[in-house]
Amino acid sequence: MIDPSRYPRLARIDSPADLRRFPESELPDVAREVREYLIESVATSGGHFGAGLGVVELTVALHYLYDTPEDRLVWDVGHQCYPHKILTGRRDRITSIKKKDGLAPFPRREESPYDTFGVGHSSTSIGAALGMALAAQRKGDPRRVVAVIGDGAMTAGMAFEALNHGGDVEPNLLVILNDNGMSISENVGALTKMLARLMTSSTLNRIREHGKKMMKRGSFLWRFIKRWEEHAKGMFMPSTLFEEFGFHYSGPIDGHDLPQLVQALRTLQGLKGPQLLHVMTTKGKGYPPAEREQIEYHAVGPFDPQAGLARKGASKPTYTDVFGDWLCDMAQADERLYAITPAMREGSGLVRYSKEYKSRYFDVGIAEQHAVTLAAGMACEGAKPVVAIYSTFLQRAYDQLIHDVALQDLDVLFAIDRGGVVGPDGATHAGSFDLSYLRCIPNMVVMAPADEDECRKLLTTGFRHTGPATVRYPRGTGPGAAIDPALTDLPIGKAELRRSGHGVALLAFGAMVQPCAKVAEAIDATLVNMRFVRPLDEALILELARSHAALVTVEDNAVAGGAGSGVAELLTAHGLAVPLLQLGLPDRFLEHASREELLTECGLDAAGIEAAVRARYGAHLALPLRQAG
Repeated sequence: MIDPSRYPRLARIDSPADLRRFPESELPDVAREVREYLIESVATSGGHFGAGLGVVELTVALHYLYDTPEDRLVWDVGHQCYPHKILTGRRDRITSIKKKDGLAPFPRREESPYDTFGVGHSSTSIGAALGMALAAQRKGDPRRVVAVIGDGAMTAGMAFEALNHGGDVEPNLLVILNDNGMSISENVGALTKMLARLMTSSTLNRIREHGKKMMKRGSFLWRFIKRWEEHAKGMFMPSTLFEEFGFHYSGPIDGHDLPQLVQALRTLQGLKGPQLLHVMTTKGKGYPPAEREQIEYHAVGPFDPQAGLARKGASKPTYTDVFGDWLCDMAQADERLYAITPAMREGSGLVRYSKEYKSRYFDVGIAEQHAVTLAAGMACEGAKPVVAIYSTFLQRAYDQLIHDVALQDLDVLFAIDRGGVVGPDGATHAGSFDLSYLRCIPNMVVMAPADEDECRKLLTTGFRHTGPATVRYPRGTGPGAAIDPALTDLPIGKAELRRSGHGVALLAFGAMVQPCAKVAEAIDATLVNMRFVRPLDEALILELARSHAALVTVEDNAVAGGAGSGVAELLTAHGLAVPLLQLGLPDRFLEHASREELLTECGLDAAGIEAAVRARYGAHLALPLRQAG
């Protein structure tokens, strides 16, 4: 519970209605308390940090002036939503965020009426808010709609598609561009350079606001001044991009100056049509270490707020580390390698590569579709591009994956991080479906390594393969296998028989090999590390089907259409009626919790797998191997 002696104002705010009872003069003090409470809370529990610190004043101003939740407030991505949750009745549960049965890490409609649109992926806010505004206007509903989008999220095509449509249909919509120069990493691209050139023109703004009061909207003089304003902005600013899209542009203003924010928002509340307010903020504002180290403080674990983040000691490498080291080693061996990331340099393990091979490194911003098609274009000219991307983000480029890469059988390797159960970031970031959506694509090789060394070998295999290939690996560390530094490839479509047993054969894919190894020992089963989801090792599977009483497939992917479905299709095609148990993720979206908690919940830890096998095939476990034939 919050301490009223330390947070006398915030302790009285259980909803935005309580916030609106404060005199406007006290809002800076409210913001100060929100910021201090946010620092204290995240230091205790961990979570997304820097983005929320940067929007404290903006969040206070929006909930103060707008009648939320009747007025719709739509956040983009949601990294910055912690102050919003604190002010909307979830203050005392904020330390439960990202934990099992705790608050969701992002806005979620089921959690609160103030979370008007569920997010987790970038660049959806303008489109969603536009839909809300149009639906309200068609019903004659006077509610107001506000979308808050960062300059990083503005690099995605979806944002511009929504701007293009919004300027055409002219909704009563306010878009707030929260410009802090950052996504998780520094922003890239021409839009970032353009925004950096914009400067506040107090003279222009004074002339414009005075002119509004002096003339009737729609009159000849009003139209003349409107056209003059557009040309004048061209003198004061390098670009009139948003005006050309049909949005009336205001700003930029200081997003940490609450009186100025309130004044600007109050003015915009009375305007009709599409509006865009450009707000300049600092990611990590109010906590000096987070202001200095904005990337490191984007998301944090628990830490001492006085000392800042503790430096991590040596630990075994994560799969992401394995990929990053492999990428540099392969780039040294083959100058055709180009690496592409959609704004995930740190998360995908590209920091070292971006420094050592700068001319062959391409961060395209939050633009997954472009990343894939860019790689396809490179491959057409003899390059060997590697696209480093999260499983959940590759979903956003599915058409490009099929139409631009696989259909043309181009040499593109996809290094797919965060495959399977991801954990605290919840359903929006879970890599639950990649094996299903990849294995149905012609020409695609789909691989899932069992450990760190195999990850390196399969990356080499995919890179040297002629045609599209994917290597899908989980978040975090593996079992700790020793890594061979050589760039060794493996035969495509060949599984590894790890243990010969009796009665039941376990066909394990990727990270499920380790728990299945324990199960195989416990029940004396055969264990196969499948390695390849497409193509399957058909000869080995058919041999095991003829020599065992039952087969079990195990994967940390949706059962529907997954690797186990591929095995079932193979058996059916050959007329084999061997009993088959398919274990995988359940047919529902997984909530946020630790990866270990979720695997246990889904029955994909060793105990759960063994229990499922015994329940289905207990009578077969003691049976000897049948003769193949």
